[in-house]
Amino acid sequence: MKEIFSIFSRNEKDNKETRIIEKPRVIIDYREKNCSVPSELIALGLEIEFQNLKVGDYLINEIIIERKSVNDFINSFINKRIFRQIEEIKQYPKFLLVIEGMEEQELYNDEKEGMNGNAIRGVLLSIILKYRIPVIMTKNQKDTAKFMNILARKQKKEHISLNAKKKSFNSQEQKQFILESFPGIGPATAKKLLKEFHTIKNILNQPIDELKKTIGKKAEIFKLVE
Repeated sequence: MKEIFSIFSRNEKDNKETRIIEKPRVIIDYREKNCSVPSELIALGLEIEFQNLKVGDYLINEIIIERKSVNDFINSFINKRIFRQIEEIKQYPKFLLVIEGMEEQELYNDEKEGMNGNAIRGVLLSIILKYRIPVIMTKNQKDTAKFMNILARKQKKEHISLNAKKKSFNSQEQKQFILESFPGIGPATAKKLLKEFHTIKNILNQPIDELKKTIGKKAEIFKLVE
Protein backbone atom coordinates (compact mmCIF):
# COMPACT_ATOMS: atom_id res chain seq x y z
CA MET A 1 0.00 0.00 0.00
CA LYS A 2 1.38 3.37 -1.02
CA GLU A 3 1.99 5.89 1.69
CA ILE A 4 -0.32 8.88 1.42
CA PHE A 5 1.32 12.22 2.05
CA SER A 6 -0.66 15.20 3.27
CA ILE A 7 -0.17 18.26 1.10
CA PHE A 8 -1.21 20.46 4.00
CA SER A 9 1.32 18.92 6.36
CA ARG A 10 4.14 19.45 3.87
CA ASN A 11 3.18 23.08 3.34
CA GLU A 12 3.01 23.68 7.05
CA LYS A 13 6.50 22.20 7.43
CA ASP A 14 7.85 24.31 4.58
CA ASN A 15 6.36 27.44 6.13
CA LYS A 16 8.00 26.67 9.45
CA GLU A 17 11.35 26.19 7.76
CA THR A 18 10.91 29.46 5.88
CA ARG A 19 10.17 31.30 9.09
CA ILE A 20 13.28 29.87 10.71
CA ILE A 21 15.56 30.74 7.79
CA GLU A 22 14.20 34.21 7.15
CA LYS A 23 16.04 36.90 9.11
CA PRO A 24 14.86 40.40 10.00
CA ARG A 25 16.51 42.87 7.64
CA VAL A 26 18.05 46.22 8.47
CA ILE A 27 19.04 48.77 5.82
CA ILE A 28 22.07 50.77 6.92
CA ASP A 29 23.62 53.91 5.49
CA TYR A 30 27.07 53.11 4.12
CA ARG A 31 28.64 55.80 6.37
CA GLU A 32 27.87 53.57 9.35
CA LYS A 33 30.45 50.99 8.22
CA ASN A 34 33.03 52.57 10.54
CA CYS A 35 31.06 51.82 13.71
CA SER A 36 30.45 48.44 15.34
CA VAL A 37 26.63 48.54 15.32
CA PRO A 38 26.33 46.67 11.96
CA SER A 39 28.58 43.83 13.15
CA GLU A 40 26.65 43.65 16.42
CA LEU A 41 23.41 43.33 14.44
CA ILE A 42 24.88 40.44 12.42
CA ALA A 43 25.95 38.73 15.65
CA LEU A 44 22.36 39.06 16.89
CA GLY A 45 21.13 37.18 13.82
CA LEU A 46 19.91 40.05 11.65
CA GLU A 47 20.46 40.48 7.94
CA ILE A 48 21.97 43.85 7.01
CA GLU A 49 22.27 45.72 3.74
CA PHE A 50 24.29 48.88 3.17
CA GLN A 51 22.70 51.54 1.00
CA ASN A 52 23.07 55.25 0.41
CA LEU A 53 20.31 56.55 2.68
CA LYS A 54 19.54 60.18 1.96
CA VAL A 55 17.92 60.53 5.38
CA GLY A 56 18.75 58.82 8.68
CA ASP A 57 21.25 56.06 9.44
CA TYR A 58 19.14 52.88 9.82
CA LEU A 59 15.86 51.78 8.28
CA ILE A 60 14.03 48.96 10.06
CA ASN A 61 10.84 48.20 8.15
CA GLU A 62 8.94 51.50 8.20
CA ILE A 63 11.02 53.14 10.96
CA ILE A 64 13.90 55.50 10.15
CA ILE A 65 16.53 55.89 12.88
CA GLU A 66 19.00 58.74 13.32
CA ARG A 67 21.91 57.52 15.48
CA LYS A 68 24.12 60.02 17.25
CA SER A 69 26.87 59.69 19.79
CA VAL A 70 26.62 62.09 22.72
CA ASN A 71 29.42 64.21 21.27
CA ASP A 72 27.84 64.23 17.81
CA PHE A 73 24.49 65.27 19.26
CA ILE A 74 26.07 68.19 21.13
CA ASN A 75 28.05 69.28 18.07
CA SER A 76 25.01 68.99 15.81
CA PHE A 77 23.20 71.33 18.20
CA ILE A 78 26.07 73.84 18.16
CA ASN A 79 26.38 73.87 14.37
CA LYS A 80 22.56 73.68 13.95
CA ARG A 81 22.72 70.48 11.87
CA ILE A 82 20.23 68.75 14.20
CA PHE A 83 17.41 71.06 13.10
CA ARG A 84 17.65 69.97 9.46
CA GLN A 85 17.95 66.30 10.38
CA ILE A 86 14.84 66.45 12.55
CA GLU A 87 12.79 67.77 9.64
CA GLU A 88 14.25 65.13 7.33
CA ILE A 89 13.44 62.06 9.40
CA LYS A 90 9.86 63.25 9.87
CA GLN A 91 9.28 62.50 6.18
CA TYR A 92 8.93 58.86 7.26
CA PRO A 93 5.77 57.55 8.97
CA LYS A 94 7.75 56.41 12.01
CA PHE A 95 11.07 57.64 13.36
CA LEU A 96 13.49 57.47 16.28
CA LEU A 97 16.45 59.46 17.51
CA VAL A 98 19.09 57.37 19.29
CA ILE A 99 21.62 59.19 21.46
CA GLU A 100 24.41 56.74 22.16
CA GLY A 101 27.22 56.61 24.72
CA MET A 102 25.56 57.66 27.97
CA GLU A 103 27.95 55.55 30.03
CA GLU A 104 30.97 57.09 28.29
CA GLN A 105 30.22 60.83 28.16
CA GLU A 106 28.15 63.36 30.06
CA LEU A 107 25.34 64.79 27.92
CA TYR A 108 24.56 67.79 30.11
CA ASN A 109 28.11 68.99 30.60
CA ASP A 110 27.90 72.62 31.73
CA GLU A 111 31.69 72.88 31.60
CA LYS A 112 31.85 72.24 27.85
CA GLU A 113 32.91 75.46 26.15
CA GLY A 114 30.06 77.24 24.39
CA MET A 115 27.42 74.90 25.78
CA ASN A 116 24.89 75.05 28.58
CA GLY A 117 23.27 71.97 30.12
CA ASN A 118 19.85 73.61 30.30
CA ALA A 119 20.04 74.47 26.61
CA ILE A 120 20.58 70.77 25.82
CA ARG A 121 17.68 69.82 28.07
CA GLY A 122 15.50 72.40 26.34
CA VAL A 123 16.34 71.06 22.89
CA LEU A 124 15.57 67.48 23.97
CA LEU A 125 12.21 68.54 25.35
CA SER A 126 11.45 70.37 22.12
CA ILE A 127 12.39 67.33 20.02
CA ILE A 128 10.17 65.06 22.11
CA LEU A 129 7.19 67.33 22.81
CA LYS A 130 7.03 69.76 19.91
CA TYR A 131 8.32 67.57 17.09
CA ARG A 132 7.04 64.33 18.65
CA ILE A 133 10.20 62.40 17.91
CA PRO A 134 10.88 59.57 20.40
CA VAL A 135 14.40 59.66 21.86
CA ILE A 136 16.21 56.55 23.08
CA MET A 137 19.42 56.93 25.08
CA THR A 138 21.75 53.95 24.97
CA LYS A 139 24.88 53.03 26.90
CA ASN A 140 27.09 52.18 23.92
CA GLN A 141 27.04 50.74 20.39
CA LYS A 142 26.30 47.22 21.62
CA ASP A 143 23.30 48.51 23.55
CA THR A 144 22.11 50.39 20.45
CA ALA A 145 22.24 47.16 18.43
CA LYS A 146 20.17 45.36 21.08
CA PHE A 147 17.42 47.97 20.82
CA MET A 148 17.43 47.65 17.03
CA ASN A 149 17.31 43.86 17.25
CA ILE A 150 14.17 43.95 19.37
CA LEU A 151 12.64 46.56 17.08
CA ALA A 152 13.39 44.53 13.93
CA ARG A 153 11.81 41.39 15.35
CA LYS A 154 8.66 43.12 16.57
CA GLN A 155 7.79 45.26 13.57
CA LYS A 156 5.55 44.10 10.72
CA LYS A 157 7.30 44.32 7.36
CA GLU A 158 6.17 47.06 5.04
CA HIS A 159 7.54 48.54 1.82
CA ILE A 160 8.71 52.09 2.43
CA SER A 161 10.08 54.51 -0.13
CA LEU A 162 13.74 55.50 0.20
CA ASN A 163 13.19 58.70 -1.78
CA ALA A 164 13.24 61.07 1.18
CA LYS A 165 14.80 64.44 0.50
CA LYS A 166 17.35 66.57 2.30
CA LYS A 167 15.97 69.71 3.90
CA SER A 168 17.55 72.87 5.23
CA PHE A 169 16.69 75.70 7.60
CA ASN A 170 17.69 79.25 6.82
CA SER A 171 19.59 81.25 9.43
CA GLN A 172 16.50 82.91 10.87
CA GLU A 173 14.63 79.61 11.20
CA GLN A 174 17.61 78.07 13.00
CA LYS A 175 17.68 80.92 15.54
CA GLN A 176 13.94 80.64 16.09
CA PHE A 177 14.20 76.87 16.59
CA ILE A 178 16.81 77.35 19.34
CA LEU A 179 14.71 79.94 21.15
CA GLU A 180 11.59 77.77 20.97
CA SER A 181 13.49 75.02 22.77
CA PHE A 182 13.26 77.08 25.97
CA PRO A 183 10.14 76.37 28.08
CA GLY A 184 7.37 78.93 27.52
CA ILE A 185 8.97 80.44 24.41
CA GLY A 186 6.71 79.95 21.39
CA PRO A 187 7.05 81.12 17.78
CA ALA A 188 5.57 84.60 18.42
CA THR A 189 7.84 85.29 21.41
CA ALA A 190 10.90 83.97 19.57
CA LYS A 191 10.19 86.26 16.62
CA LYS A 192 9.82 89.28 18.93
CA LEU A 193 13.19 88.57 20.53
CA LEU A 194 14.94 88.12 17.20
CA LYS A 195 13.38 91.26 15.79
CA GLU A 196 14.61 93.27 18.78
CA PHE A 197 18.02 91.69 19.47
CA HIS A 198 18.85 89.90 16.16
CA THR A 199 21.08 87.07 17.49
CA ILE A 200 20.92 84.34 20.15
CA LYS A 201 24.11 85.68 21.72
CA ASN A 202 22.64 89.15 22.08
CA ILE A 203 19.50 87.76 23.67
CA LEU A 204 21.39 85.65 26.22
CA ASN A 205 23.67 88.55 27.08
CA GLN A 206 20.83 91.01 27.74
CA PRO A 207 19.92 91.94 31.32
CA ILE A 208 16.60 90.44 32.34
CA ASP A 209 15.07 93.90 32.68
CA GLU A 210 15.80 94.61 29.01
CA LEU A 211 14.25 91.32 27.92
CA LYS A 212 11.14 92.06 30.01
CA LYS A 213 10.55 95.20 27.98
CA THR A 214 10.06 92.97 24.93
CA ILE A 215 8.44 89.78 26.25
CA GLY A 216 7.38 90.55 29.81
CA LYS A 217 7.55 87.90 32.54
CA LYS A 218 8.59 85.24 30.06
CA ALA A 219 12.08 86.75 30.26
CA GLU A 220 12.51 85.01 33.63
CA ILE A 221 13.21 81.73 31.83
CA PHE A 222 16.55 83.08 30.63
CA LYS A 223 17.79 83.35 34.23
CA LEU A 224 18.17 79.55 34.10
CA VAL A 225 20.92 79.75 31.47
CA GLU A 226 23.05 82.41 33.08
